[in-house]
Amino acid sequence: MKQKIITYICLSVALFAGYSCDFLDKAPDDELTLEMVFRDKTRTEDWLAGIYNGIPSPYLQGKNNYDLYADDLSMNSGIEAYGGDAITKIRGNWNSESPWNFDFWGNLPKRIRSAHIFIANVQPNTAQMVTPEEVELMKAECRFLIAYFYYLLVNSYGAVPFQEGLADLATPVEELMTGQKPYNEMIDWIDAELQETAKLLPAYYTETRKYGRATSVMCLAVRARMLLFAASDLVNGNTKNEYVNYANNKGERIFDSQYRHEKWERAAKACKELIELAHDNGYGLYYEYNSDGSIDPFMSYANMSFKEFNQGNKEILFANPHCGDYGDYDKEASPYGSGGSGFMGVTQSLVDAFFMKSGRPPILYYQANGTPVFNPETASEYSETGFSTADETRTTKWIEAQGASANNTVNPVTNAGTYNMYCNREPRFYVSVRYNEQWYRVSNRKLNMFDGGPDNSSPWDSPENGYLLFKRVHPNTDMRGAGVPYRPGILYRLGEAYLNYAEALNEWDPSQTGEILFYLNEIRKRAGIPTYGPDAGQIPAPVGQPDMRAAIRRERRVEMNCEFAVRFDDIRRWKQVEELLSVEFYGMNRGATAANRNEFYVRTPYFKRGFTWKNYWMPIHQNQMDKNPDLRQLPGWSGEQ
Repeated sequence: MKQKIITYICLSVALFAGYSCDFLDKAPDDELTLEMVFRDKTRTEDWLAGIYNGIPSPYLQGKNNYDLYADDLSMNSGIEAYGGDAITKIRGNWNSESPWNFDFWGNLPKRIRSAHIFIANVQPNTAQMVTPEEVELMKAECRFLIAYFYYLLVNSYGAVPFQEGLADLATPVEELMTGQKPYNEMIDWIDAELQETAKLLPAYYTETRKYGRATSVMCLAVRARMLLFAASDLVNGNTKNEYVNYANNKGERIFDSQYRHEKWERAAKACKELIELAHDNGYGLYYEYNSDGSIDPFMSYANMSFKEFNQGNKEILFANPHCGDYGDYDKEASPYGSGGSGFMGVTQSLVDAFFMKSGRPPILYYQANGTPVFNPETASEYSETGFSTADETRTTKWIEAQGASANNTVNPVTNAGTYNMYCNREPRFYVSVRYNEQWYRVSNRKLNMFDGGPDNSSPWDSPENGYLLFKRVHPNTDMRGAGVPYRPGILYRLGEAYLNYAEALNEWDPSQTGEILFYLNEIRKRAGIPTYGPDAGQIPAPVGQPDMRAAIRRERRVEMNCEFAVRFDDIRRWKQVEELLSVEFYGMNRGATAANRNEFYVRTPYFKRGFTWKNYWMPIHQNQMDKNPDLRQLPGWSGEQ
């Protein structure tokens, strides 16, 4: 029977082109049978947990992080020599024989097959208190995981083979090596399955041990994000010849080149259904408050990434609570002079994207040579010359600036001597970015990223552009002391759902300005910046669909910065890869010493990225193409070795 289990799994893997099944040879010496597994509660739960292990971690070790492909994160390119695969890829050195750390094509079919086996074999166990109701719930969880894993596959590769249910054991393996399904057919199947499964699952669990298990809210969260992507430019009316002509082994076009406006309606309604279900079940944006009852935007935005669901963070829609690699994430973003690796930073374009505290952007756009065009409306707030002469204070319990205290009602957020570019910025900026000469509380010192300084004394364990990442890095992380605090691995949250809905609604029916602005303003309100509108204290709302689109995209860039898989997917679906990811990247001048302080604070190019249009999709690895003659490689990847 052990061999039967192996055969079941291998049939599924063959569908995705014949991966090895050696992993199953690690079964216990007593060679468990399916009957033995599913008559034992612990083994049944272990099998289910193994399926859940296919959910990716949003804190994957930074040097291979999915989000490095976008334009938020920036890793020292010297790490390429130490296994920094992401650097190799963003240089453009990537072909169909290159490994990809996530390898959804190789990993997820195994989980899908395991889920099908679970559904077919799980049974009530009265003696061990496994009730029929619990069995049905676990089956629904597996249905969600199957749909979710297919979503990850389709979102990454665009076209994948598909089989519903278990294959007959008598089916020859070569018959299972089928071609890929058209993109829209896969989206329709996943959509229907997520809707049906949502009806079977609770909106949340009251048992702490079940935190992270599938819920109806998770179903609708995955569905909403998926349909937003499916309505966007890359797959809704893309007329690039390579995509129009891309077909499977049956000659069926993978991508529909006809623009269908109703896809935006479908996406908008899916987003609204998610929001309504979440609200009806007590989910909401995460807030912390000052002693005067006002929103503390610093603490709200920071702890939104760290507080758990049972600690009041009802913004979490879908989390992987058991990912343990946030320690590596924090270490890579912690300064070298305080025991961290210090090579994970953010880009200058992300720094530029944050608003001023007035709620207006400081940079409007960039000229062809990379020079920024400043916003005249922020001329009194923003400067790229000189340094502040006094501490800037705000009403907050945030204590990351020198002289701040949790006992104070008003605290400094920047200290005297801060480069003016970093002054008067919105709270999300300070929670997301660490910059040179900023106070570093856990070491009771200022960051020193000048050439030869403690945080720039290693050619590779240092930020290449004068910035370190702070978003989702716990402020109490101390690489030489207390270590790294726990936090949940958040994959979807309600703040994103609000922005998804605003975008989809603006594309479907831009006349619904009030509804669009309501959700956009909810995000800005929590962020502590003025909302859009005609009233006192507000700033003028965008007028017309194009301006509203630009405002939503800018808000999305800031609010969702450095959160797993969001920015890169946005760039892909908006068809901006060539525009944003094949250009020179800028930062501060890390080659300047403290003796030449002013020379550090100069926009300086440091890395040229090399993505092209083919990078809208991941390639199918060439060894899979060689094994399955019915597969068709993604456009742009064939013959490019």
